[in-house]
Amino acid sequence: MKIKATEIRKGMILEIDGDLYYVHSFTHLTPGKGQALVQTKLKNLQSGRMIDKRFSSDDKVEKASLEQREMQYLYQDGDTYYFMNMENYEQISLPKDLLGDSVNFLKPDIEISVNYYNGEPVSVELPIVVELEVIETEPGLKNATVSNVNKPAKLETGVIIQVPQFINEGDIIKVNTQTGEYISRA
Repeated sequence: MKIKATEIRKGMILEIDGDLYYVHSFTHLTPGKGQALVQTKLKNLQSGRMIDKRFSSDDKVEKASLEQREMQYLYQDGDTYYFMNMENYEQISLPKDLLGDSVNFLKPDIEISVNYYNGEPVSVELPIVVELEVIETEPGLKNATVSNVNKPAKLETGVIIQVPQFINEGDIIKVNTQTGEYISRA
């Protein structure tokens, strides 16, 4: 399906010259003169190589036609992650490099979407918000209500993010999986 370059968003899978590319990031540029541009950072899903590609706002790009299957995360064994199809209970394994930064937010029983292209898994989509437990952080300051001063906190998945001073060990917090940022207490 062809889309305008201005419709490109992070997480999309594009088909360019017969290869599949994951949109890692994009920026709309509007120079003082001339037409607007879309600057993208793309990851080749076959080779894993990152490229920078610029499109004019009039360009059309091919959005890959993907089949989505709902899966439940089960467990990890080394660099391999195991998932169960929610419809037929079939289990699949995916390598860490295919999952990318998504591994920072995977906890058992979380439901995700696995994108398939020609019968092969090519990427995953997490819920935008996940709830994770803080397992390690400095003690919170009493009466700390200002949220512009942050401290590092290690979450149950092992990822470290910045949280407000009033967050303590054992708190359950909401995290944006696209930015890796703290949203609120759960």
